Amino acid sequence: MIREIMKDETFLAQKAERATVEDLRVAADLLETLCAHKDGCVGMAANMIGVNKRIIAFDNEGSYVVMFNPEIVKKSEPYAAEEGCLSLAGTRKTKRWQSIKVQYQTAEFQTRYKTFTGWTAEIIQHEIDHCEGILI
Repeated sequence: MIREIMKDETFLAQKAERATVEDLRVAADLLETLCAHKDGCVGMAANMIGVNKRIIAFDNEGSYVVMFNPEIVKKSEPYAAEEGCLSLAGTRKTKRWQSIKVQYQTAEFQTRYKTFTGWTAEIIQHEIDHCEGILI
């Protein structure tokens, strides 16, 4: 189901709760909502659709990926970025990392580790910030 985009900064500033197997429907809605906004959006976190859970979805070079409970466990090569967000007006400056290693769970709740670089890494960092209640 395509959900409305959350714009309430008080809600968005809350740290998200860990996702569980009961949140698979939320992940499906998140992915469907992201696809509906693909012309102006490359990633979303569950709080952007009004659900305070650690779930992100993003475009990984043409295919969509959903991660449950993602956490950055390693990062290198900081740089300055300027980003926009469907939930917030305008763009904002922020610090990002060129390379990140992410620990996350699959839809089967198996733990995985993967390293991302460049644009995909920046998208993931933005969405994990949402999970932490950090507004760029």
